[in-house]
Amino acid sequence: MTDFAHTTSLGGGVIGASWTALFLASGRSVAVYDPSPKIEKQVRDYVEMAWPTMSELGLTTHGNPNALTFHDTAVSAVEGAAFVQESVPERITIKHALFAEIEPALAPGAILASSASGLTLSQMQGGWKDPSRMILGHPFNPPHLIPLVEVMGNDKTASGVPELAETFYKSVGKTTIRVQKEVAGHVANRLQAAVWREAIHLVTSGVASVEDVDKAMWAGPGLRWAAMGPTMLFNLGAGEGGLAAFCDHFTDTFNGWWDDLGQVYLDDAIAQEMIKGVNQEAQGQTPAELSAKRDALITALQKATTDLR
Repeated sequence: MTDFAHTTSLGGGVIGASWTALFLASGRSVAVYDPSPKIEKQVRDYVEMAWPTMSELGLTTHGNPNALTFHDTAVSAVEGAAFVQESVPERITIKHALFAEIEPALAPGAILASSASGLTLSQMQGGWKDPSRMILGHPFNPPHLIPLVEVMGNDKTASGVPELAETFYKSVGKTTIRVQKEVAGHVANRLQAAVWREAIHLVTSGVASVEDVDKAMWAGPGLRWAAMGPTMLFNLGAGEGGLAAFCDHFTDTFNGWWDDLGQVYLDDAIAQEMIKGVNQEAQGQTPAELSAKRDALITALQKATTDLR
């Protein structure tokens, strides 16, 4: 079972609905399960909202937004699915119960990928009798718009399953990386956590406002990082000498900066300071308005860079 023509989305919240929209856009049919009585309207509304953006990115050429069914049980939702994306709440008891419930109903060869960001693969595998077809498939929010998926298997994962999952994700327009060692937060979340920690330190130590720290990011390194990662950019930053010349020149500088980086921990006082700052930055714009602006900017960046990748 490798064509992945029929898929399942377990969980219909923001992440699950976004995955659903993307799978539909790629020409797959999608079965959705979520215990909320409002889930069908919420998911259909989300698909309708996401469709124009995906069309602008060229993702809906073979798509059908109506190839969608909703199910009263997780078992009925996974029947016949070649690929199952699980995006239920990140509580280990909920995930273990769900996996135990659906395992007997999964089609032979079906793959289940978890969107989990806070739980590790080995933690989640405890809910299975045979976890060999389960992997980590962690997206960046929203999955229909941000290409990244972090894929991970381990010694309990059947041979070839992560590779099959990567093939599927690439077929729906995703960019995958392989997580080779289990670590809390995987890769991308740890990178953004490191940046946000220093952003908070700069604000709370009086170096710059929330708005100016954000501005420093989107008008500075954020633009470069949208093109290439930090190590490749530093490699280019030293000209013909490459990263070797960069390290030779800036080793003491970076070690000094690292020694001076802040060690902050979120508490109520820091949270309130950051909330006040981000509200000032928003200048009265609603979350919906800001989200629309974010999505338009990301879409424009995606369109501008897709042909160059």
